[in-house]
Amino acid sequence: MNNMNISRRSLLALGLNGAAVLALAGCGGGGEAPAPAPAPDGGEAASDTALDAEAFDACVASGPVAPSSDIMASEWASKVHAAGKLRVGGVETSTLFSQLNEVDGHHRGFDAGLWQLLAFYILGDPSAYELTLVQSSTRESVLQNDTVDAVFATYTITDKRKELISFAGPYYVGHQGILVKADNTDINDVADLAGKIVGVQEGSNGRAVLEEYAPDAGEVQELGTDEELRRALEQGRIDAYVVDATLHMGSIIENPGKYRLAAEFGPEDPLGIGLPLNSDGVAFVNNFLAEIESTGKWTELYNICLGKRIGQDQAPEPPAIQA
Repeated sequence: MNNMNISRRSLLALGLNGAAVLALAGCGGGGEAPAPAPAPDGGEAASDTALDAEAFDACVASGPVAPSSDIMASEWASKVHAAGKLRVGGVETSTLFSQLNEVDGHHRGFDAGLWQLLAFYILGDPSAYELTLVQSSTRESVLQNDTVDAVFATYTITDKRKELISFAGPYYVGHQGILVKADNTDINDVADLAGKIVGVQEGSNGRAVLEEYAPDAGEVQELGTDEELRRALEQGRIDAYVVDATLHMGSIIENPGKYRLAAEFGPEDPLGIGLPLNSDGVAFVNNFLAEIESTGKWTELYNICLGKRIGQDQAPEPPAIQA
């Protein structure tokens, strides 16, 4: 499975030193990086890292369409088709995965693109969706009480969660990331956390990951939000901040020259699409994922939402879909 390493040129473009190992990662919980404000003219914020809205909209409006026989053969897909809309659980403040443009009302990002491609696959219209905002603590409940048909929210596949809901995918795999101040040259690998003060988010698995992969780390401080941890890093109260690398990447994009992603490490973090427990939608959505991968739509969406924004030369191979 591809670790999604970023090129040396990409590191330099983002102000990362050549020793850094940069990779995107899936979010298992915790906060989202705040979305940048829209530009005064109603477009994306002026930045080399801004998402190409025109390319995104064209991508999601030109995906594959499921045969009617496949839709009718799936109870889950038939229900969506009959309703005329895909009910989605997701977020709208994730810079990379699902961000609301408050001017034009569109959601764009990697997760948002996937649910819009799925709406197009079933209904022939990428805008035929209804979004319910979710948090880490509500992702299972909205599926269990039939508020939504599917959850797209950087949702890590775990055995514990699979006792409550089912997953399609994974559609993305990443790791934990180590964020440091841009001028920090001491930390370039997980081994460099030895003796350092490391911050993690309350309620995340950060402390457990550090105990396994950085047992020589010094004091571990738990704070409630991403903003609090980045403030602690800026003030020198912690030396490094460990959480899912996608969250760090959003912070780096929004604060050029302020932070550096020193390394990625730890276990694979597979992101999946949440579905009702034992739903036949799992097979249908897995077929959808296989279709967008084979037709190149997964790669196109990845490049628009992630790769081009961070200067990545080549998209990784999509992860293997679990049976």
